[in-house]
Amino acid sequence: MRYGMQLPVQAQSTYFVEQWEQEAGARELAAVARACDENGFDYVAVCDHVAIPRANAPTMNTTWYDTVATLSWLAALTTKVRLLSHVYVPAYRHPLQTAKAFSTLDALSDGRAILGVGSGHVEAEFDLLGISFADRGKITDTAVDTIRAAFADEWSAGDFGQRPRPIRPGGPPIWIGGSSNAAIRRAAERGDGWLPQGTLKKDMPAAIERLHELRHAASRHGEFTVGAIAPFLYVGDPGWDTGKGCLAGDREKLAGYLRGYATMGVDQVQVRFRSRTCDELCDQIRAFGADVAPLLDDHDDNEE
Repeated sequence: MRYGMQLPVQAQSTYFVEQWEQEAGARELAAVARACDENGFDYVAVCDHVAIPRANAPTMNTTWYDTVATLSWLAALTTKVRLLSHVYVPAYRHPLQTAKAFSTLDALSDGRAILGVGSGHVEAEFDLLGISFADRGKITDTAVDTIRAAFADEWSAGDFGQRPRPIRPGGPPIWIGGSSNAAIRRAAERGDGWLPQGTLKKDMPAAIERLHELRHAASRHGEFTVGAIAPFLYVGDPGWDTGKGCLAGDREKLAGYLRGYATMGVDQVQVRFRSRTCDELCDQIRAFGADVAPLLDDHDDNEE
């Protein structure tokens, strides 16, 4: 089972930001990405918002680094880790603009781009951009189809060509984010993977079963990546209050919990660690890669 991480600093919602991130910037973001690159992480992920409404700012904050600019910068700082948008809102842009951006990212990163997409959730942000919030699902479906066609064919837009071409034939994988019925259907019918957002661990088996039923009905039987998002983790004894939602302990405890996802049919799990400083976060990344990750493929038990 592969593991990846949504990066700190670049998105600072009060739901997950650590205090040290508020004064952090490029140096800390680079350090965390490099730590992931050096310790076996499959991907690093960056969020997407254009502008946060004042009414949402107290909880969402207004710090949301541009997705493609940040991933492109990270591509130059890393060598192995893949570069995921988790998630990008294609409804905010013309689909050919999205295709061009991620084809370029893929070409510059030697084929490491993954386009994770979502339909978006902040209605006022849609209003600001002059886009129908009510129609965002249909817009997203059309965008995914258009982007995929552009990834596959330089001249998909008729007399208008796009280069550079992506490295991977057919372009970067498209993973669909969201846990609503519409998002699961979109993932099954259009995606190369699923990025759940908000699905509890106990509800994952039913969601995965539904996903595969819909894929079968749509006659889609190719490669597909099922994802999961773990709670906050801390490798070892933190010696400080990491909060109610954090799972802390030795490597066997953490690996046993994460292996529970694999038994459900999860292919990759997104992890995030509690920390008080950037250095502590990088230490946690190294500890996870060295101590916990080697146990993730040991399926002798069914701990959950």
